Amino acid sequence: MDELKKFILLVWKYRLIIVIVPLITIMVTFFIVRNLPDVYWSEAQIATGIVDETQQMSFTDDAMLQDSRINQKFINMIEVMRSKSMLILVSYKLMLHDLTAKPFKEKSPLLKELNDDAIKHAIEVFREKYQKKESLNLRDPDQKGLYSVLQSMEYDDESLKSSLSVYRLGATDFINLDYTSESADLSAFVVNTLSDEFTNYYTTLVKANQRSSVKFLENLLNQKSDTLQNRIANLRSYKIRNRILNLNEQSSQIMTQSADYEFRIQQAEKDIISYRGAISNIDKRFDPQDRRYFESTLTDINQNILSTRAEIHSLYDKYVQNDFDETYKKSIDSLQRVITSQINSQSDKYIYNPLNTKQDLVQQKLNLQLQLDLAAYGLNSLKRHLNFIGRKFDNLVPHEAVIQSFDRNIETVSKEYQDLLTQYNQIKMESEFPIKLRQVLVAMPGLPQPSKKMLLVLLSGIISGAFCLLVFFVMFYLDDRIRRPMELAAATKIPVLGYLNLVGKRTLDLKGIWKNLHGTAEMKEFKKQLRSTRFEVNKELAISGNRGSILNITSIGEGEGKTLIAACIAYTYVMVSKKVLLIDGNFDHASVTENSNTKLFIEDYLKTGEIPGSDFLAGIMVMGNRGGDKSLFELADEKVIKDRLEQLRSIFDVIIVETPPLESLNKAKEWILFSDKTLSVFQADQSITAAKKQHIHYLQTINGKFIGWVLNKVKPEGKVTEQIELATVVE
Repeated sequence: MDELKKFILLVWKYRLIIVIVPLITIMVTFFIVRNLPDVYWSEAQIATGIVDETQQMSFTDDAMLQDSRINQKFINMIEVMRSKSMLILVSYKLMLHDLTAKPFKEKSPLLKELNDDAIKHAIEVFREKYQKKESLNLRDPDQKGLYSVLQSMEYDDESLKSSLSVYRLGATDFINLDYTSESADLSAFVVNTLSDEFTNYYTTLVKANQRSSVKFLENLLNQKSDTLQNRIANLRSYKIRNRILNLNEQSSQIMTQSADYEFRIQQAEKDIISYRGAISNIDKRFDPQDRRYFESTLTDINQNILSTRAEIHSLYDKYVQNDFDETYKKSIDSLQRVITSQINSQSDKYIYNPLNTKQDLVQQKLNLQLQLDLAAYGLNSLKRHLNFIGRKFDNLVPHEAVIQSFDRNIETVSKEYQDLLTQYNQIKMESEFPIKLRQVLVAMPGLPQPSKKMLLVLLSGIISGAFCLLVFFVMFYLDDRIRRPMELAAATKIPVLGYLNLVGKRTLDLKGIWKNLHGTAEMKEFKKQLRSTRFEVNKELAISGNRGSILNITSIGEGEGKTLIAACIAYTYVMVSKKVLLIDGNFDHASVTENSNTKLFIEDYLKTGEIPGSDFLAGIMVMGNRGGDKSLFELADEKVIKDRLEQLRSIFDVIIVETPPLESLNKAKEWILFSDKTLSVFQADQSITAAKKQHIHYLQTINGKFIGWVLNKVKPEGKVTEQIELATVVE
């Protein structure tokens, strides 16, 4: 908030500049723009058909375009309209119109210089360039001269582009073309001509691209078709050479047969085990003698049964080899019935045999032996056929890998062929449809646009005023001068004991101030500041606890007000009945001596040690100097100086010494060696430079003797006071 207040004060200080500069700018702008001609604005509109659903074809994916792709299409179209190759065609049409008909505007001086032959030649060149869609060759002097004619009429591409605006209307399907000129007919002619040229160019370009695409895709499609047919023929030849009809079906059938045979083998093995077990149990129930008798009597019959068994085995092989054909199954069943009848006849023939009691067991054994033989022989036949099927399957495996490779190649080429065919059909159909780009709004000559003269005048005033404020803000931002006690304390990290305002008087009567002879508000405020400074200084001196404390008053540079501050502080002590000695220790600029009538000099006192007239009770005694380029140690040695100052301590309550500035280096430091406290005066409205920082650092390192600053010549807030040279009248 404080910084804002400072900036406002700075602006108020220069308020006349902020008012006068915009007024001058407004007047200058008014005289410049008062003769500007009226301008006319015309607009044309082109429908692109990119996002218009009513113009979309069902077989295209334009409706599915992403926003980025749509924006890219519109940007490309707009840049083509604003391109040099497109605008130069408009330039040719404008020049041909002005050379062959009533011109849109007054002829330029360069055009007026052309004679009839030159104009005829220009018409021929412009017409030829327009028909060939070529730009003028600026390396040709003749064509370069014609281009200069275009520029003189402001018909060249750069001049047209400066007044032309081409943009997409929001998120719609339309592109707007705006042109502003000093002629209504010219504005309409430019946008209509540009629309026609762009539409024709875009239509020709798109159709040419479509024809090229159709031709290219047709050739590529034929190549893919030939490749596909060749790969199909290779697959067919391979299958014929290796007698393969359908590898997948053959493999499936073999796997089915293999599973069936494995099941039958398992079943046969199971039957063999059961038959053998049953026969073994029957054999255990016969006596060996009975069996020999029985077998000797059945030899003939057994021969017949064995013969029938052999026939059954032969048929069973054929039955297995022919994939279990039912025809062979019927023959096997017939032979089994024959064997059954032979066994029955055997039983009938020997029904009165002594072994008739075991007749049924014998019949069962014979039947089981027959079934066992059939099962065992069938098992061997099934295993042989299963091995044959396995070898047949192994022969198909290499063909499977080759055929899969053929199939993958055919599938890849077929997919490429289908994709190309889809693209070909789409582009072929698109090429048969008319281009969707068309001009939907034809520009017409319009009325003059509202004048912008007053707007330009107002803008000039506002901009100039803002510029002045910006300049003052930069000045304020870059200004690091010290103007207030808080700023000085923050910049130096040293306390500020007080400050004195800059007063508007050439001379300052301190006696009059304390006797209230000057009743102005300025003097009253100055008096308050003196009291406050005296209080802070007296508080620091009281810390030392010695009577006759020596206070050095110095400054960084010359002319910062040490004399005024020393005199003011001295008078404040007088007003509280103190006996004060004011010593002028600045030999280079003896201001205290010059503004007093003293006859007592520091040079004499250091030699003699005598102080005439020091028996007064309260008041100020001034000890001056005779000036010259000298320092304190050049007048006496350190011991003498210390003794003389101790003598002064015993006589006076307060000893105030105005020392040379710190810029004089050792001259000020010599006085500081003998002081109790040191006070530095800092003049307001100046910056702390690198050189001043060195002196500030010295003050911070003098063993606590430095008590702080007194800021002098402070300009009161809210008023501007001229800086004047202050003089102190000391009597």
